[in-house]
Parts: sequence; C-alpha cells; structure tokens
Amino acid sequence: MKKIVVFILIILFTGVFWEVVFAQQNFMNIKVNNKIFKIVLEDNKTVKSLTQKLPITLEMSDLNNNEKYCYLNFTLPTDSKSVKNIKKGDVMLFGNSCLVIFYKSFTTSYSYTKIGHIENPADIETALGRKDIKVVLTENS
Repeated sequence: MKKIVVFILIILFTGVFWEVVFAQQNFMNIKVNNKIFKIVLEDNKTVKSLTQKLPITLEMSDLNNNEKYCYLNFTLPTDSKSVKNIKKGDVMLFGNSCLVIFYKSFTTSYSYTKIGHIENPADIETALGRKDIKVVLTENS
C-alpha cells in the first residue's frame, strides 16, 4: 500500500498528472454573421499548417442542407480516415483543400481529415443558414 501511495505522490509532484489534467487545448475562432464560435482543434499537421495561414476569410457554399464547404486556394497535408459519423459542429478537410463545417449530424461513407469541432454547436445551424455565407477563421484571442 505504501508503494502505491509513494507512486501516486511521485506522479503528482513530477507534474505529469497536472499536465494531463490541465493541458491547454488548441483553439481557433470562426466568425459567422458577427457571432464568434470557438473551434477546438485536433493536434495534427493539417491543423498546424492551417493555423499558420490565419486569418482566413472564406466564401462557403451550402451542400445537402447539412454542411458548408469552401475550396481553399492552397493545399494542406492530409491524414484522411473514414469517420462514419459526422457530428454537428465538426470541422474537417475533404481531399487536400476543401474545408467543411458540418451543421447537422449524420452518417457518411466519405473520408476526411479531422481539423476540430465547434465547442458549443447548438446555434451553428442557425448562424450558417442555408445560403452561401462568408466566414472568418482567426487565431484564438
């Protein structure tokens, strides 16, 4: 029993535990019709490359009444995987240059590279609407 307690104390005092518990998440903002949403970012090469290009203004088109997409004028590194289930608020890359923001949940057979997800997506469908829209991606401030 003493060994377990000592082991736990060592972990707590080395900071490993606190780094895991209080790890800073990486964020970026998306501005839609003067409303700002926070995107919790994945930790991958795609995100690192994308965030180096911020701020970015995008003209996004609606597709299938469940997503907005925009073909970027640059390519990003990819790690596409079959995601099977799209969740409202997911932000992904299709191919190497098509940024997609999903405002409804559904199943899919397509493959995407995960970029992140909108932290509180409850109002994202209303904010994005069904028409083409301009959005601005910026660093978390």
